Amino acid sequence: MTEDVLPLTGERTVPGIAQENYWFRRHEAAYELLAPRCAGRTVLEAGCGEGYGADLLSRRATRVLALDYDAHTLAHVRRRYPHLGPTRGNLASLPVRTGSVQVVVNLQVVEHLWDQPQFLRECHRVLAPGGELLISTPNRITFSPGRDTPLNPFHTRELSGDELSELLRGSGFAVTRMAGLGHGPRLRALDAAHGGSFVDAQLDRSLAGEPWPAQLAEDVAGITTADFVLSADDVDASLDLVAIAVRA
Repeated sequence: MTEDVLPLTGERTVPGIAQENYWFRRHEAAYELLAPRCAGRTVLEAGCGEGYGADLLSRRATRVLALDYDAHTLAHVRRRYPHLGPTRGNLASLPVRTGSVQVVVNLQVVEHLWDQPQFLRECHRVLAPGGELLISTPNRITFSPGRDTPLNPFHTRELSGDELSELLRGSGFAVTRMAGLGHGPRLRALDAAHGGSFVDAQLDRSLAGEPWPAQLAEDVAGITTADFVLSADDVDASLDLVAIAVRA
């Protein structure tokens, strides 16, 4: 482990860890798909985590304001991505002027927040009229199936597509697209090859603390962002929800 790799705690995914590659590429895929909407615009990433997403967006945006609350994580971002100049701040009270940004990006973060409506009201406040909120979150229906509480101990409340739409509309947004991120053809083949669920094959080994079979490790290492697809068809069956919402 080098000083440029954050330790893996389970709270967030990070690049550079072999057994985390599937989750990292799954998260990175959403950034790549949404990055064109940030081109030439001032962007706030609310909850930048390790910083890889803000770094990716900075190649398209005029400016990216990278915000997170965790001081240790921000120290890492400053070392690894010095051009970002990240800022510490509470997502329930964004340290950003009203109407000062054109895009707010919030990927795989809202499920960690205790007061989701307050955060979305803050997103609405800092966006200029017509500005966009780009948001993703695990699909509750497939991520914690049949449960009222999340499986992930770092999550406070997970959402279905309908629940996310309702939350966004209640915070003053118009939802212009609700889609789901899922497995493309290669990952669907790996699902079949690993007993029906490529994700479960990884989780089962990790939770048991067992060594990974060579084939599983090889398959995980080979995953790229191109192995994921975004579709508005059958959102309830997706892995992650991806929404675009506009501030009226």
